[in-house]
Amino acid sequence: MSKSSAQYSQYTQHHPHDHGRTFHRRPAAAAVVAMPLADADDAYTIAHHGKQVRLGPVVFWIVVGTVVLLGLWSAATATYFAFRDDVLTRLIARQAEMQYAYEDRIAELRAKVDRTTSRQLLDQEQFDQKLDQIMKRQTALESRATALGAMPDVTGSISRSAPQRGDSGQTTTQGTPKPSPISDTVTFVAPPDREARLESRAPTVAAPLTSQFARNQGFDNVLVRLTASLDQVERRQMAALSAVEEGMDSRMRRMRGVVSDLGLNLASLEAAVPRSAMGGPFVPVKLIANAGPFEKQLNRINVTRAEMDRLNRTLALVPYRKPVIGEVEFTSGFGVRSDPFLGRPAMHTGLDFRAATGDPVRVTANGKVVSAGWSGGYGRMIEVDHGNGLATRYGHLSEINVKVGEIVKIGQVVGLVGSTGRSTGPHLHYETRIDGEAVDPQKFLRAGVRLSAG
Repeated sequence: MSKSSAQYSQYTQHHPHDHGRTFHRRPAAAAVVAMPLADADDAYTIAHHGKQVRLGPVVFWIVVGTVVLLGLWSAATATYFAFRDDVLTRLIARQAEMQYAYEDRIAELRAKVDRTTSRQLLDQEQFDQKLDQIMKRQTALESRATALGAMPDVTGSISRSAPQRGDSGQTTTQGTPKPSPISDTVTFVAPPDREARLESRAPTVAAPLTSQFARNQGFDNVLVRLTASLDQVERRQMAALSAVEEGMDSRMRRMRGVVSDLGLNLASLEAAVPRSAMGGPFVPVKLIANAGPFEKQLNRINVTRAEMDRLNRTLALVPYRKPVIGEVEFTSGFGVRSDPFLGRPAMHTGLDFRAATGDPVRVTANGKVVSAGWSGGYGRMIEVDHGNGLATRYGHLSEINVKVGEIVKIGQVVGLVGSTGRSTGPHLHYETRIDGEAVDPQKFLRAGVRLSAG
């Protein structure tokens, strides 16, 4: 309220020129009137029923402010009571929305923890399954290693080392393990407890989950390394098996080729092989239904080995070995030559091996002694029948160590080198005969060289 606003139309304005005039008071329109004093421009006067209250400007404005504040407070209070239900409803709705959002957040965190835990359990089950597969494969490779080690055709054997899942002494404290399941000691981390449980759903488990994930990654790396090592071992085993099969097939071809080159009948030779004391029920060879490449190849090798053993027993009756030890030096070959005593052409029915008196003479094939004693120009001579028309003679011996009817084996010493009979010096006269006819022994010796080359 300003000073000018304090002057009302019902009061005559006091002016200095109005001294001495008579004033006529009009009826008051209001009971309380505020008007400024003539002697003080900054003061306000409130009149009520003839009474006047003088107020200073500060007090006046305080009163006015208080009235305004009371009016505002009354308006706000009235507004609050008028719209209280709406405000409360909005507050409750907002509080419920915040609560729902918090519950949704908690549910999301719980679901995340559940998913993480389920993933861990699934990873653990997958890890155990992979480990079980590797253990089964390890066992299969060990059995293969045993089979390969039992084969005489494989040089050396592959050592076995079975990993133990419960071995707590083998950990990764020394760094990343380097598994080698067959040739070396296997070292891998034991799997964590399969009975993993969700102890708390609080989101504070996030930090341990990271380390668990890291451990799972470490387990996966171990499984990958172990699988790679098993693959390498399996490749080595297959390579060794293939080498054995190839070698046996090559030897079988050479053995059959030798029999063919010598002009011998393989069936007749096999029929002449003496029967050993053996027997048993006949059980045909068959493979299991789910046999793999290794088992099939191993079965082929076993069949080939059985055939090769039978052929070896047959070839044990073929005299393709040397009768003396050391370097072979012929002083006279098979065929027509000049007779050392008469100087005329004559047929030489054997080979003369240079040797010293007393050197051992060995039989070149299994057989039976049919002659052992003095025999004309042969001097002291031994004849061995190898069956199927094959026979060998050893002449000019200084000593005979066998008797007629005795069974001799390959490499057995039957006598000593000498110079008895029609001989010009110490040497061994060696003959091979087929059905009583002398044939060139070098043909058999070359066959032996061919066989030994494999």
